[in-house]
Amino acid sequence: MDQSEQLDYAGFRHEYIGEGLRRADLNPDPIKQFHEWFASAIKAGIHDANAMTLATCDGDKPSARIVLLKHFDEKGFVFFTNYASAKGHQLEKNPNAALVMYWMEVERQVRVEGRVEKTSREESEEYFHSRPIGAQLGAWASQQSQVIDARRVLDARLEETKQRFAQGPVPLPPHWGGFRLKPDRVEFWQGRVDRLHDRFRYIRQADGSWSIDRLAP
Repeated sequence: MDQSEQLDYAGFRHEYIGEGLRRADLNPDPIKQFHEWFASAIKAGIHDANAMTLATCDGDKPSARIVLLKHFDEKGFVFFTNYASAKGHQLEKNPNAALVMYWMEVERQVRVEGRVEKTSREESEEYFHSRPIGAQLGAWASQQSQVIDARRVLDARLEETKQRFAQGPVPLPPHWGGFRLKPDRVEFWQGRVDRLHDRFRYIRQADGSWSIDRLAP
């Protein structure tokens, strides 16, 4: 790449204008605080406000991808996937994981760390059957993360799956379901001018309560 083709990274700079975040603004419960921020992100009209980066680690090789948050409560944050996928295998070997949600439009970021566990079969079935029929069929047709020769292989598998379940309903695949990340650390980040952002970290204590610390940006 010659000099004329080089990107102007300085031009990517974004100046934050948020009013900041004070400890007094925080709910003592990070799940309730997340609910407030998530509702604000939706109200702001952010597209795919439930999109989040899921980070996993298989041995010494970290991996990350975008997944969709489908439910959250005091028990944790839930997403669904193919258990036979790369992330499914990684979480089976190492259940420690992290989530990041970034809402640029409101200059906010949330980081969540903890351990995952599979959702119950009943919970997975309930969500699976709420999905469009095409997505249900796709969960059967796609051997997620496996190498395929061409798109036609996937298309052929989808057609076979349509015929297989032509009489409906489509059952929940045995290899598909949810994971729930049970948080032990949650960080809320609010953009501020001059990159002096506000960061507050919640850490779960042995008795189930949460401590709150302000972190330097």
